[in-house]
Amino acid sequence: MKLAIFGATGRVGGEILKRALADGHYVKALVRSEKLESHPNLEVILGDVRNAIDVEKTVAGVDAVFSAIGTDRSTTLSDAAPLIVKTMENHHVKRVITIGTAGILDSRLSPGLLRYEGGDSKRKMTFAAEEHETVYRLFEKTDLDWTIVCPTYLPDGEARGNYRAEKDLLPEEGKEITVGDTAEFAYRQLESPEFIQSRVGLAY
Repeated sequence: MKLAIFGATGRVGGEILKRALADGHYVKALVRSEKLESHPNLEVILGDVRNAIDVEKTVAGVDAVFSAIGTDRSTTLSDAAPLIVKTMENHHVKRVITIGTAGILDSRLSPGLLRYEGGDSKRKMTFAAEEHETVYRLFEKTDLDWTIVCPTYLPDGEARGNYRAEKDLLPEEGKEITVGDTAEFAYRQLESPEFIQSRVGLAY
């Protein structure tokens, strides 16, 4: 399978990349600088995810897209998402799996609101959640087969399994999930129809 990965130099994106290459997939990765080790199945595209031409080069000819773009106190994520969606639609690529945040899952405390709006989240800063909500609302309006993987607190660590996943909600009493398990779950969605066109909360 041919895959596009945005955010391949980040924590979760890098783990998704490792799994894809280990399984023999061909990967096109858009990066800002040459940070990735060379691999016969890896095509590194130097560029900017906010540039339509660079996104086009990355998405053209692939079967599915992974996005693990960080929010890094900028609007990179919300600037890039419309370009990714438009390019996918132009090239008839349907499947996209993105990494979000637990803040955009449905609130258990305040029905009708998201967690970051309803008081479920203890985070005072909401910028990242607002960025991810923009992307979520964008995907909602499309016919793409999207899945937004929404981990709670995300410490470094290997995949160890025994985590819980719940559609549109954070599993009750969920406190954390490692980078490894988040990447493992996101990568497995490539072969799973279970959470198509939905958010999915992840936690131990």
